[in-house]
Amino acid sequence: MTDGDGPREVSVDTIQRELTAFARRARAAAARLHPDLPLVSYTLLAHIDDQHGCRATDLAAHYLLDKSTVSRQIGGLEKLGLVERRPDPEDHRVQVLHPTDAGTRVLAATQASRRAAYQERLKDWSADDLARFAAYLLRYNAAGTAGFPDSPPPAPTEQA
Repeated sequence: MTDGDGPREVSVDTIQRELTAFARRARAAAARLHPDLPLVSYTLLAHIDDQHGCRATDLAAHYLLDKSTVSRQIGGLEKLGLVERRPDPEDHRVQVLHPTDAGTRVLAATQASRRAAYQERLKDWSADDLARFAAYLLRYNAAGTAGFPDSPPPAPTEQA
């Protein structure tokens, strides 16, 4: 830290360090919950489930991932029997990804374990602290990737 570092800079440095530690713990926890399922694959499977099915291109766009990365992750999920492709009912040329029954079971089991871990970690927090933390996370994530290196420019807004 230099003399020019003000409280805001110190706080931003702390946030960056702690979010990095959080991400590392998340990857380690995901590996413990399902050793054959990397965090990225788990995240994609959870998104597919939350959306009640989606296209691989939608996953790539949502997570700002290269299509080949998504393709490899989906291939792994298919080999594990956790995801299947179905024709889109509106456009049979398009394949929509859906969790299999096994995929749904894996998500349910891991989500229960993850929720219990969060409950334990946050057990001493007041309801007000939890509400503020949740609001701060929502606000932070709503900002998307703005300001990060190589982030795409913001989408243009429509004029009425």
